[in-house]
Amino acid sequence: MHIIDLSQTMKDGLQTYKGLPEIHVCSHLSREDSRQHYEDGAEFQIDDIQLIGNSGTYIDSPFHRYKDGKDLAALSLAATVNLPGIVIRAPSASPWASVELSAVKGRDVKGKAVLIETGWCRYFGSSAYYEGHPFLSADAAQYLRDVGAALVGIDSHNIDDTRGRKRPVHTTLLGAEIPIVEHMTNLNALPDQGFRFFAAPIKFEGVGTFPTRAYALMDDQPSPAKA
Repeated sequence: MHIIDLSQTMKDGLQTYKGLPEIHVCSHLSREDSRQHYEDGAEFQIDDIQLIGNSGTYIDSPFHRYKDGKDLAALSLAATVNLPGIVIRAPSASPWASVELSAVKGRDVKGKAVLIETGWCRYFGSSAYYEGHPFLSADAAQYLRDVGAALVGIDSHNIDDTRGRKRPVHTTLLGAEIPIVEHMTNLNALPDQGFRFFAAPIKFEGVGTFPTRAYALMDDQPSPAKA
């Protein structure tokens, strides 16, 4: 079975979303300090990790948008793991490119994890990642909701257009209890379909968003998507 990692690497100093804090990693207990507690040369590292939920590749539950929506602990595993997947190829040809209804209409998305490949992940970790990013249109989000998509992911800075103060895609999808996975990568390594998608959230009560290790499984090694 072939495993394809679809998650960005997290590390100290990483800022995922413009204006939000960076990840901070330090030692709560260093290997050197731990030696006094053990014998036979045993030593351990215990890390102190400070981060916000919107770090790295993360999953949004309905609680992220709605006060009474399901939080990460209430979100069932069936909603986020072992889902049949489909990739929508929507390469970004210009700044602020919108993935329109025409890109998803007529595709077999019911009950599937719909992963939108824009190629914007190539800028992850740089200042260019924040500006001009592609996003899903409100009409496309409504269509995916209406035809029964199970989950929607994107390899961009935000699934919504961040130039304004409205967030119609989050509102539509999370309102229908369709989880969102943002800041994905490596979608070009997936075939258009024929894989299973996994993005299990941490079982965290009272939290709407948290990093996830998103990945795909398939029986045979796939051929990379055509450029």
